[in-house]
Amino acid sequence: QVQVVESGGGLVQAGGSLRLSCVASGRTYRIDTMHWFRQAPGKEREFVAAIYWSGGSTSYGDSVKGRFTISRDNAKNTVYLQMNSLKPEDTAVYYCAGSTTSYMYWGQGTQVTVSS
Repeated sequence: QVQVVESGGGLVQAGGSLRLSCVASGRTYRIDTMHWFRQAPGKEREFVAAIYWSGGSTSYGDSVKGRFTISRDNAKNTVYLQMNSLKPEDTAVYYCAGSTTSYMYWGQGTQVTVSS
């Protein structure tokens, strides 16, 4: 099994920054990609960013391109999401997930609230 735990959420003013962390444990060798998603109240879960565990290539959702950066530290089995120029519409629960070829392991989520 794989366990995924997020941290780093909180309350920030518009224009500010936060960095989220996601630590994977267990059978992490099964993971090929780490992802960040978010879900705001009353909305569907939205893709934010992803990073390939081995090669490090990344992808981003259109709403966060140029403002968010995903990175990884393989030695620590940790993925980060640096969020800059935050907007009130970025307010959501942010979820980290590790995917294998057949399964997605989800964390419990961390709340990010951006005040205007």
